[in-house]
Amino acid sequence: MFNRRQLLQSLALSTLPAGWAHAQSVFPSKPLKIVVPFGAGGVADLTARAVAQKLSENLGQPVIIDNRPGAGGIVAGELVAKAAADGHTLLLMSNGTAVSAGLFKALPFNPRSDFAPVSLLGLFDIAIVVPESSPHKTLAELVSFGRANPGKLNMGTINIGSTQHLAAELFRSQANLISQIIPYNGTPAVINALRGGQVDAVVEILGPLKPQISAKAVRLLGVMGASRPKDQPQVPVVRELPGLSNFNVSSWNALAAPAKTPKAVVDRLSAEVAKVLSEPEMVQRLAGFNVEAKASTPAQLAQLLDSDIKRWGDVIQKAGIPQQ
Repeated sequence: MFNRRQLLQSLALSTLPAGWAHAQSVFPSKPLKIVVPFGAGGVADLTARAVAQKLSENLGQPVIIDNRPGAGGIVAGELVAKAAADGHTLLLMSNGTAVSAGLFKALPFNPRSDFAPVSLLGLFDIAIVVPESSPHKTLAELVSFGRANPGKLNMGTINIGSTQHLAAELFRSQANLISQIIPYNGTPAVINALRGGQVDAVVEILGPLKPQISAKAVRLLGVMGASRPKDQPQVPVVRELPGLSNFNVSSWNALAAPAKTPKAVVDRLSAEVAKVLSEPEMVQRLAGFNVEAKASTPAQLAQLLDSDIKRWGDVIQKAGIPQQ
């Protein structure tokens, strides 16, 4: 007979979204794929591969990395946005995804509504460096020089519209610097320009600069995130300067699924990612890429994406950067 407990269980299941029980019971039913909008060997790719390896072990299915670089992440984003919404195809999302919303006139997907945020993966610092021979020994000295000498401070970054370029634009605006920002085609070119004296300072992801810093070819003045680097606690953050207490810019990577992926699957993936990122071995491994392992709930990632879309859209508009 259908007893009282069975009746209550049946009623409880009937109130859950359609497909919840099925999604919960069968996921994952085949290999997963993480589409990475960058080439192999970079920080994003290495982060994705490290997390994928542990996810594969925990989920009992292979997790494959599919590198789709180029076109500002559009190719990778479109592929995932149009994929089956079953949680088996994921996008390695980044702050570049948020930037694209304001940088491109038209996209084949909506960065916010065509994806279901899963979890943050990690944060990595954006640094401000000068040549070792620079007269500016501290971040405060650099800012003071820029304010006192309008037009004489040149800052280098990689390509227009990159996170580094927009971070430099935001720094210039909020620090009240009348200075030039000069874009270069890639990190090696911008470092060469710094060492050759074509620019006074560079805004770049900290990781690729570490060898130059260790070799004392360039000097690290500060980072743009919320806190000082754990391995270099003597290095200040921009927000420690007077008038810049709200400044907080970090680059980040995250995972997202197609928009209509069942909530049960998204929540399962988010929980599995959090489990992976909490393991000391993974924290240490990502730290080797200069990435701070950091998980989030889907709601927290959605909030981060929303705030970054607005922030970078405002920076693009204020800086007069033409849409592509």
